[in-house]
Amino acid sequence: MKTIKINGVDKPVTTLVQGSDYFKPDIYDQVRTVLDRYVAKGGNTIDTAFGYARGESEVAIGMWLEERNNRDSVVILTKGAHPFGKNGPRVNPECITSDLMTSLSRLKTDYIDLYALHRDDPNVPVGTIIDVLNEHINAGRIKAIGVSNWTTERIEEANEYAAKNGKVGFTFNSPNLSLAKANEPYFPGSISADEDYCKWHEKTQLPLLSWSSQARGFFTGRFTPEDRSNEDLVRVFYSDQNWERYHRAEQLAKEKGYSLIQIALAYVLNQPFPTCAVIGPRNEEELESCFGGSEIELTKEEVIWLEHGKK
Repeated sequence: MKTIKINGVDKPVTTLVQGSDYFKPDIYDQVRTVLDRYVAKGGNTIDTAFGYARGESEVAIGMWLEERNNRDSVVILTKGAHPFGKNGPRVNPECITSDLMTSLSRLKTDYIDLYALHRDDPNVPVGTIIDVLNEHINAGRIKAIGVSNWTTERIEEANEYAAKNGKVGFTFNSPNLSLAKANEPYFPGSISADEDYCKWHEKTQLPLLSWSSQARGFFTGRFTPEDRSNEDLVRVFYSDQNWERYHRAEQLAKEKGYSLIQIALAYVLNQPFPTCAVIGPRNEEELESCFGGSEIELTKEEVIWLEHGKK
């Protein structure tokens, strides 16, 4: 399986990342099956977060890591410092440290390969954030640091601070990136990569690990412009431009002999900068579809055509 390199991590990171937002100990048999199947196909990277399933996602993954005794061959991406309810931002040294230590305990590990801040708080100086994360890097608790749902301006500011002060900066970013472009944030405070955002990634070559890489099912073929049953999908992804992208992806899929959703996945994995896609297959058929999509090679012209309708 294809991999990318992320600075700070000594293992290659597979371009398909197994999502786990529904994992819980009470469905552990399913969790085990999903993870075993994913690893057997060559995947090695699991995405989770302090807040997924009220923390139970990390607990279930920790159970699997302990049972399989395979921690050294797996890349764990987890996230912290997400706001809770109406309590406001939690991007501060105390919350970052508390969430990290709890995640380590749940995952039954003494280090996290890829640790990301789930949200930003522009009121907190980047130096404060970089300093506390570097304390944990120096203590061996984190291998590489990144962010999810940050603006490129804040990432750049943080990395400039790190460079000037001899600290480790952010070496990966995890916003939403998909062929369907978001009309508005799917979740409060979340960020989707638009054209300018992607141009910044192309310039910096910072790896991008996309969540909702297949636009929450927009490209499954189950939806049409007339079907407005999924309110969130309608709110975020229904637009004339996205339906045009849908039809172009459908056309290219027929030409190449793949499915529509595989072409949508290939769009994410054929950007002019390193990318990974978080996927959520729950059965073997869905996993095979994702692996097939990850092998598709698209030209630069095809990528541009899918998005803009011109070459």
